[in-house]
Amino acid sequence: MPTLDTLDDAAAAKAFRRLVRHLRHRTDAQNIDLMGLAGFCRNCLADWIAEADPSLSKDDAREIIYGMPFAQWKARHQGEATPEQIERMNESVKRNHVEAQLDDALDDSFPASDPPSMSEPGR
Repeated sequence: MPTLDTLDDAAAAKAFRRLVRHLRHRTDAQNIDLMGLAGFCRNCLADWIAEADPSLSKDDAREIIYGMPFAQWKARHQGEATPEQIERMNESVKRNHVEAQLDDALDDSFPASDPPSMSEPGR
């Protein structure tokens, strides 16, 4: 039985691409809400791609995830975060550092990205 570390790279890549396509489709799932619930968002995925392939810039990696330049996606789909969303995100991100089950790579990458829209309209 494969484990996460022994799963075939082609199968893992196919699942990752499906996740990214799903997130592109679900523009209603705001990054701030993803951060508040799961402690990661689209920007985190992009940052992980850039970390895995240093030849990619942060902007290149975000365009891979968003399917368009990040500024364009923000203007079309990202609303301003509420204070409640920001608080949920902050509490959730704290858990990324205290959960013993997370591997060391996560500790090195969180917070992996710029926080989603906090105070800048259209961010």
